[in-house]
Amino acid sequence: MIKQWLLVLSLWGLCNVVAAEAPPVAQLEAFLKASSTLAADFKQVVIDEKGNPGQTSYGVFYLHRPGKFHWQYQRPFTQTIIANGGKVWFYDTDLEQVTIKKLDKSLGSTPALLLSGEISLRDNFTLEQQGDDEGLQWVRLLPKNPESSFKYIMIGLDKGRLGGMELSDNFGQLTRIYFSALKTNTKLSPELFTFVAPKGVDVFAE
Repeated sequence: MIKQWLLVLSLWGLCNVVAAEAPPVAQLEAFLKASSTLAADFKQVVIDEKGNPGQTSYGVFYLHRPGKFHWQYQRPFTQTIIANGGKVWFYDTDLEQVTIKKLDKSLGSTPALLLSGEISLRDNFTLEQQGDDEGLQWVRLLPKNPESSFKYIMIGLDKGRLGGMELSDNFGQLTRIYFSALKTNTKLSPELFTFVAPKGVDVFAE
């Protein structure tokens, strides 16, 4: 459960509008600087080792830089991740369980280091332009830390806007995420980034 959520946390901060004429790597670096808020719908597909699509899930996510993030799976299951104030809440509705982690501890050496907005992209990843596919311009991020949970991350840009993502972890799982209804620099309710555990659920703090 936590492994899957760590995949999506890497999205935080990769969501700002830039000039589409710039090289894809330059566009990606600008994503990390410009936009203060973002809201979007997403479709997530897990790909098996033969390249066949498996489980597909849908949801919404919001971010408010710096330090605030809300990712919610809506179907076929319900799960929520909220980050605020240096902590991350992982809420699994079916298990009736909440896990609370410190932001640095929960993310470790994963690509979610990008979320802080305070680190250098080039210091932590090797960036490689990958060309066009599915109507998107792709950039590959290779972690420089050998203990990273990911082999690579691919970011797809659609005319200077975030369009897709592909993540390959060290367990052989490939995850693709497609974004739609993208909105940037809109006012977001503070309640989106506040988590109160429902009555009766188990709460674990690490």
